[in-house]
Formats: sequence, C-alpha cells, structure tokens
Amino acid sequence: MQARLAWLIPVAGAALILLQIPSKPLRAQAQQPAALTGVVSSSEEGPMEGVVVRAKGSGGTVTIAVVTDREGRYRFPQARLEPGQYSLRIRAVGYDLESDATASVVAERTTMADLKLRRTRDLAAQLTNTEWLASFPGTDDQKASIRGCAHCHSLELMTRSRHDADEFVAVVERMSGYPPRAFALMPQRTPSPRIGGGPVSTERQREAWRRQAEYLSTLNLSGGPEWRYTFKTLPRPKGDATHVIYTEYDLPKRTRQPHDVIVDSAGTVWYNAFREQLLGRLDPKTGKTTEYPIPLLKPSAPTGTLGMRFDEDENIWLGMQFQGGIAKFDRKTEKLQTWSLPKELNGDHVQINQVSPNRHHVDGKVWLQDAGTYTVLRLDTADGRFDVFEPYKIPRPNVYDVVPDSKNNGYFLPLGSDEIGRIDAKTGAITMFKTPTRASGPRRGMMDGQDRLWFGENRADQIAMFDTRTGRFQEWPVPTPGAWPYDATVDRNGEVWSGGEYNDRILRLDPKSGKFTEYLLPAHTNVRRVFVDNATTPVTFWVGSNHAASIVKVEPIDYGANASSTLPGRRPNVP
Repeated sequence: MQARLAWLIPVAGAALILLQIPSKPLRAQAQQPAALTGVVSSSEEGPMEGVVVRAKGSGGTVTIAVVTDREGRYRFPQARLEPGQYSLRIRAVGYDLESDATASVVAERTTMADLKLRRTRDLAAQLTNTEWLASFPGTDDQKASIRGCAHCHSLELMTRSRHDADEFVAVVERMSGYPPRAFALMPQRTPSPRIGGGPVSTERQREAWRRQAEYLSTLNLSGGPEWRYTFKTLPRPKGDATHVIYTEYDLPKRTRQPHDVIVDSAGTVWYNAFREQLLGRLDPKTGKTTEYPIPLLKPSAPTGTLGMRFDEDENIWLGMQFQGGIAKFDRKTEKLQTWSLPKELNGDHVQINQVSPNRHHVDGKVWLQDAGTYTVLRLDTADGRFDVFEPYKIPRPNVYDVVPDSKNNGYFLPLGSDEIGRIDAKTGAITMFKTPTRASGPRRGMMDGQDRLWFGENRADQIAMFDTRTGRFQEWPVPTPGAWPYDATVDRNGEVWSGGEYNDRILRLDPKSGKFTEYLLPAHTNVRRVFVDNATTPVTFWVGSNHAASIVKVEPIDYGANASSTLPGRRPNVP
C-alpha cells in the first residue's frame, strides 16, 4: 500500500502555477463556485480538451476527478474538495505532467492551478487493451486467439516480456492453469478443468498454444529494445463526454478486486471480492469500509465470489465460484447463510459465478448457473433442493448469466453462442431465441420493469435488448470498436449504461436516438459489472476497479439541470 500511495506526497513542481483569488461564480459546467480550477495545456496542442484531472488529499483514500472542457479548463466544485493539500494527476494518452503538482485548497476561495503537460516517455504504460489490440500487426484470427488473455489483465504484461516462441509456450501452458481471479499478488490454480465444453484434445491444445506463442513473440521485446509496430491511441473525450465528475474510493488492501458493486436504497455501497472470501460495505459519505468474512464451503478450493445481486428485500446474494455454492447476507441481522450444491453435482470443476434472487418472492426459488458444466440451476430455498437445466448437450457453450423476469422465468445468456434462452418457471420447458448478430456472445445483463432484458453482446461489440413479451431484439454497436461490453443496465429515464471491458470507457446510450456518450475513467479499470443508482438526481453510475483496488462513482453533469444536480440528493428508490 505504501508503494501504491507514494505519489501522494505533496511536491511543489514547475508544472503548477497557484494563485488564491476570491470565490466567484464560474461559467462552469457545474454552475457552482470552484474550489480548484485551471487550464491544462501543452506546447504541442495549447489548451487541451478531454484531460482527466485527479485530486487526492494528502493521506486520504478518496480521489475526485473532472475533465477539461474545450478551452482546456477543469473545475472542481467547492462542495467536492475540503480545505487542504492535494496531489494532482492527469490522464491524457500520450502526455504526462511536466513535473509533480500539488494545490492548496482554502475554504470559500478559489485556487487557480494551470497544468503544463509534455509528451510521455512511456506511451506503452498508458495504453488500454483496446489500443494494444488495435496496434498489433496480424490477422483477425491471430488477435482473436489472444484476446481472451485481456479479460483479466493488461496486454502490457505480455508485450514488455522478452520471451521467444519456445519460452512463450511454457508461459501460455502455465497461464492456462490459473482461474480468471488469479493475479500476481494472490495466485491460485484451477482445481479441475471445466467439463461443459467436452473433452479437450491434448494434441490440438498444444498446437493452439504453439500458435499463440509464435504470435506473441512477434509482439513483445524478444527481437530488440523497441516494439516493431506503431502504437494506435484513442482520441480524448470531448463535448458531452467531458461533463462528468468522478469519485474514486480506495479499498483497504491492494488485493481487493471489487468485481461487482451495487448500491442499496439507503445509499450504502456493497462490493464483493473476486479473489477473496469477503463481502464489503462502503459509506460513500466518509469513505469508510466494513468487511464481512464469507465462510469456506470447500477449504481446499480457490476462494472468491463473482456475481452479486439484491433480492426484493435488498439482502445480498453471492455466487461463490469454486466453493460450489451461493451465499445470502441479511442486511438487518448481518448474518450469512450458505447453500452448497449436493455431492453428486459438486465436483472440483464446479464454478457458481452468477446468482439471481431478484424474483425470489414469486415462488421461493433462486436462479444460478455453473460455469464448470455450463448448466443453469435453481434453488428452492424452502427445502434446499436444486433443479438442473441443460439447455445444450456436451460440448456446449458457456452459459454465463441467468436473469429472471417478473414471473421468475429464467432467461440465460450463453457467452459462447448467439442466442438467448428461456426456462419456464412452472414447466421447465426451454425456448431459444437467436440474436440478429451471429457470434454475438451475450454475457451479462438485467431485466427492466417491462420485462425487457438488457445485456452486453461481448463478442459482437454491441449492447442489446430482448423484449421477452414480444420476442423482439434490438442492438446498438458501440461507437468505439474494441470496447467489448460485459454488462448493461437501464436507468429510470430509459437510458442504458454499459462499460468497455477493454477501453476504460463508460457507455451511456439513449436508445431512442441511438446517441452514445463515452466517459473515460480516471485510471485503468477492467470494467465488469455495471450498476446505476436510480435513487439520486441525476442517476449515478458505479463500477469496481479490479486493477486499482477501488470503487468508482460516475456522475454525469447534464446541461439544463440545476446546479445541485452535480451533487445528487437521494429520492425514493426506483426499481
């Protein structure tokens, strides 16, 4: 933690010009007096639009970030920065601060701090996975063969290596034995291969590893001290995409991977740990966290949870992955209850990623899936019995998520396919619906109040909606190719939110006009589950950062709204 926070030590730098001036209303995006403002510029571009400016109090755990407008000006509203000393950082691909920057914020006054940028000396460290894949030479098939490596870590790790093809074969083989939640700080091995995809030919697997290794050795530094291709970068935000305020909350340890982040009607933020056996609670007013241990069901199996959702009473349910079960946390009693799969279903390959208790009150049953067998299951909480549904015969595609409608019929999303499935809650009958796009890869989503299923088409680079009442699909290609949306959710205004798993951009879609707004996150994030809090005005968006051990809140600043709209107040919860 000390190494991670070392940059927070305030250092006066030549990149910063400070002047204390009386507070006065600004022609600002937030229509509020600013605590801290200034212009970001470089000798190459002059004033720069779309630069993310981050301010973090000395020794603090919360970072506030804003984005420069077309005149290069950034503005932190007074209500967002307490008086004190702040360290400043920026995100602008291709640029760094000329030198370290700090600012002193004084109550009821405006601090002016102009920031000077210079061309970065290490562009590779700034690239997102989308930019790496766009930069790589090679065929679409070659890129597709390694794209899966980027689901959990940066491609920078591979490109900075110096392995030749023979050495890479061993690396690829070793990496294939790690589950997705394994990472350098807490490695762990997959206990048993998945069986849903059917038997794996060892010969074909080794041939695939060899092809991957040969391709990877053309992308890294094995041939010399410089990369042999030109880096391609995405443009900075502009226009509406700069009208946003971010709040980043550091979690207690660097090992935290908050795969899912959800907010209850009281405004309390809940997060799980992809690798660790715990459930966390964050008070967004203070930044204080409280963590609850989750019991082990299989002491020798890998730990951590993936899917997390509320039931109708806002109790929290979690998919316990390799632990072979699910958990329920009662918010009132703060007690955990767990259910293990029966012995005949609970092999080492089992991986319960998702759980959906959203309509549990309809019939007392909770949907879940097993990423080890690629099947859908349902728990009867009254007697603890599990029903098993097999939409496909082995070998079958990876059934990634299951989402109930208002009658608790289960709709499942097969990542390895191009269709949506429906399981009738009463009869168990299964019906399939083809997506308009082939190989779309439906991954994760939510059901709105009209029984419309919104989801990310991860492999088609699209957001999609399936109207369960009419059987009609609608799809929206993302504006920046290579985002690979993982999840999607709709807010109370009918707008749809998703996130680029590979490009650190939050997607906001008006489905009526088809207009997208892309908000660039302040740091490398690895966007997974996305959540909108509908009980604020305007709505606020939440996402966990697996790469930074933090939680990020995204607050759009919509022109035409009152100044107070940048400081959302809570309203009655809207489902």
